[in-house]
Amino acid sequence: QVQLEESGGTSVQPGGSLRLSCQVSGYTANFYCMGWFRQAPGKEREGVATIDHDGDTRYADSVKGRFTVSEDKGKKTLYLQMNSLKPEDTAMYTCAVGTSGACITMGRYFAGRLVLGDVAPKFGYWGQGTEVTVSS
Repeated sequence: QVQLEESGGTSVQPGGSLRLSCQVSGYTANFYCMGWFRQAPGKEREGVATIDHDGDTRYADSVKGRFTVSEDKGKKTLYLQMNSLKPEDTAMYTCAVGTSGACITMGRYFAGRLVLGDVAPKFGYWGQGTEVTVSS
């Protein structure tokens, strides 16, 4: 049984930093795509960042230069380092894992060529989310 469990969400002031973690268990495929998504209150879910089994990363324009996605293969843990946080980063952050092709599709999503409804089904497993609030 595949399980994803996020942690690290909390309240932080604007300009602050936070690191989210996603512990993955039960997923044994050698080729994969892992991603972070977020949903702000009253808004639709959006993709934030992805990383594939080769370590290739992709980001939404809104977080480029501020967020870094990484993976510790030994610990089977996905991370999202978030720096220079803004109030608009306030959201529920969720991690997901899918086939390696999902990352290629996410590239088209981040380029504005697809909507999330086209790509989300390519991620077969999702966590429950961890809440991040950026406020003074």
